[in-house]
Amino acid sequence: MNKCCCRLFQGVMRIGMYFLPWRQPKLLIGENAISEIPEIFLSQNITSILLVTDKGIVEHKLHLPILEALKNAEIKCAVYDKTVPNPTIDNIEEGLQEYKNNNCHGIVAIGGGSAMDCAKGIGARVVRPNKSITQMRGLLKVHKKLPLLVAVPTTAGTGSETTVAAVITDSKTHEKYALNDPSLIPHYAVLDPTLNVSLPPMLTASTGMDALTHAVEAYIGKGNTRATKKEAIEAVQLIFDNLPKAVANGSDIQARENMQKASFLAGLAFTRAYVGNVHAVAHTLGGQYGTPHGLANAIILPYVLDYYGKSIYKKINDLCIKAGLFLNAKTPEERTQKFIQQIRKMNTSFGIGTKIEALKVEDIPLLCERADREANPLYPVPVIFTKQDFTNIFNMILVAKK
Repeated sequence: MNKCCCRLFQGVMRIGMYFLPWRQPKLLIGENAISEIPEIFLSQNITSILLVTDKGIVEHKLHLPILEALKNAEIKCAVYDKTVPNPTIDNIEEGLQEYKNNNCHGIVAIGGGSAMDCAKGIGARVVRPNKSITQMRGLLKVHKKLPLLVAVPTTAGTGSETTVAAVITDSKTHEKYALNDPSLIPHYAVLDPTLNVSLPPMLTASTGMDALTHAVEAYIGKGNTRATKKEAIEAVQLIFDNLPKAVANGSDIQARENMQKASFLAGLAFTRAYVGNVHAVAHTLGGQYGTPHGLANAIILPYVLDYYGKSIYKKINDLCIKAGLFLNAKTPEERTQKFIQQIRKMNTSFGIGTKIEALKVEDIPLLCERADREANPLYPVPVIFTKQDFTNIFNMILVAKK
């Protein structure tokens, strides 16, 4: 699709967005906020639910306080804990079977974005039993109210607790794609910083950089609004101020709480303004190699921002000034370069680095095809990438391996 057609599609979408049934999840915030979850379900006479999570959460027993609270409230709870880092269609179908077998009427997702995306996919299949996940791929294919969904993030990065998207991997083709529909926005988001305290430094860092990518792509794109700009600015400010603290000291509850807020705000921003070419590249790597999404975004972000060049100077300059960053820079170009350099410095100091070790040169044509299909015409990016542009980005990442 040529660039003019892409921009025309994006313009129509931007107008259409104002007519969609946007909503925000109701928030429960603060230490031990998870204790309030049973009341959410009891208030709607729901006494049997499915808890969706992964083996890591179960191993660290982070889900046990929720199970205990539900048990005390006499709410039956089945557990699906086989979600993988890039949730698959198989995960969703297995979880759906658990939901049906236990006569569930609501869902709790606890974990990172993978658990929440899996839960959204299960919910979509519950209300659309005659549609496969593949058939619901893309925009507005669910269009039906999901069972009551409560999202409990244990990382501060994906923002999935507030977004319209569920990102799924096809187990057979290794292609990663999104379902996008306002009905996928969770009904409640529980931001309890005590759940993040045991998060390892590397996972804290990569998920935090994921949130930064969401905020930056939302701000520099052409689909933003006054509200999404404000949300993105506040998210960037919070991340620059708190992510290094959270990585250095996982027990810093205030830093953890601020990072949860940043992730939530960045999620609000990009669910309305969309993401961009960084995500198009990251999703292909996640689907092909299982690269964790936050890690991929963190590594790719500075490459893509550099590649955009002068097209983003004005917006990055505005973002930095409003977030109080690099105020001593003399020009928009200098401020943009300082911003990109700081992202690279954070990646280095956190141990994230600059390389995707799994990337193979022979896979690049397929990865470019998938990235192009995801990004165009949907993402209202500062510069529409051609397949050659995506090839150039992958080759830059490949060179960093040497």
